[in-house]
Amino acid sequence: MKVWRDAGLTYIQYSNIAARVVREALRSELRAEAAKRNISHVQFTPWKNGRPVPRKKTEPKS
Repeated sequence: MKVWRDAGLTYIQYSNIAARVVREALRSELRAEAAKRNISHVQFTPWKNGRPVPRKKTEPKS
């Protein structure tokens, strides 16, 4: 049975909640290491007429 689906969540939402709960349950010395792994980088490439559209480079927001 998929309780997360019955609750109206997507799998990604469920997974994010579960990961956050696990990180919060860690001892403080392990929590700092887990926080480093929480950072993710996503890059989107716009396409037009079957080819990627070049775009300006921007600095990541902190």
